[in-house]
Amino acid sequence: MTIRRGRGVAAINYPTGMNLGGDPSQALVHSTPTGNFMVTLSSVDLGQGLKQVMAQICAETIGVKTDQVIIDTADTDTGPHCMGTFASRGTHRIGNAVIQAAKEARQVMLEVAAEALEVDAGDLDTDGEGNIHVKGAPQKSISIFDTALMAHFKLGRSISGRGMFLVPRSYPEVETGAMKPSTCYAHACTVAEVDVDDETGEVTVVSVKNVFEIGRALNPKMVEQQLVGGSWMGMSHALYETTEPYYPKRDHAGTDFNEYLMPGPGDIAPTEIVVLERPAADGPYGAKGPGEMCANPQIPALANAIFDAVGVRIDMMPITPERILRALKEQRAAGTH
Repeated sequence: MTIRRGRGVAAINYPTGMNLGGDPSQALVHSTPTGNFMVTLSSVDLGQGLKQVMAQICAETIGVKTDQVIIDTADTDTGPHCMGTFASRGTHRIGNAVIQAAKEARQVMLEVAAEALEVDAGDLDTDGEGNIHVKGAPQKSISIFDTALMAHFKLGRSISGRGMFLVPRSYPEVETGAMKPSTCYAHACTVAEVDVDDETGEVTVVSVKNVFEIGRALNPKMVEQQLVGGSWMGMSHALYETTEPYYPKRDHAGTDFNEYLMPGPGDIAPTEIVVLERPAADGPYGAKGPGEMCANPQIPALANAIFDAVGVRIDMMPITPERILRALKEQRAAGTH
């Protein structure tokens, strides 16, 4: 019996969104009488933090605090159109739509404030603290609260905006099938180290180091949480999770999630995350989509690490001890190692 150490590397690039007829998303933004802002979407937060990031994007664009923004993810019956929360498109596509809508709402807000202050709207700016002031003369100002009251009850104006992000549809070339499925790509690289017991086939993940280039991290802590969780998920896909049994017959398959094999707390390896920021020209404040790719590069990196450790290439997930032992047996029988 020998414990063998191996190291594997894998790098990927991942498209943000899918060019299916332009991959559109829409957003609506309007103020309440008290100067808060409501963002209406049909986009769904799956737990990845879409609501928080959209609130940040809207607040940054209008020039208010994030807690002054409310996100309403309604549904496709009552909300504006959205292609859906998939393809790592949420932050990029929906964020761009929110920026468009927020810019339009901000312009109306400044026009109302300009009437109150008797200046031109182009001479006004926001301070991010809930006030609108004359550029270069912060003492001449009006609160967004009072601006909203004036719009609603004196001028009869709606501080609102509409936004839609749409890219030109890319049609495949007839002869080659070439097309442009996305407008920007995120990138990642993983280095994994493992110990493999060549008698039992057991794999112990020693460490997983990940570098992700995601455009810009709009909420660094949420990005870190998603990337760490994705790294663990990638390890789980590589070594544990499957709906198929590990034996020749389906009689041994699990019947419910109590029997669904996943790594426990003791199986999670030390994980390192490095985020590189290379802002995308068409991303909302430079952001790309880190979503699905966060669980991708760990799988081939671990497979490569196992190959480096014991010299067998496993091309089926999960890479179980049984499959490693079968491969080692075949290797010895062939006398190739």
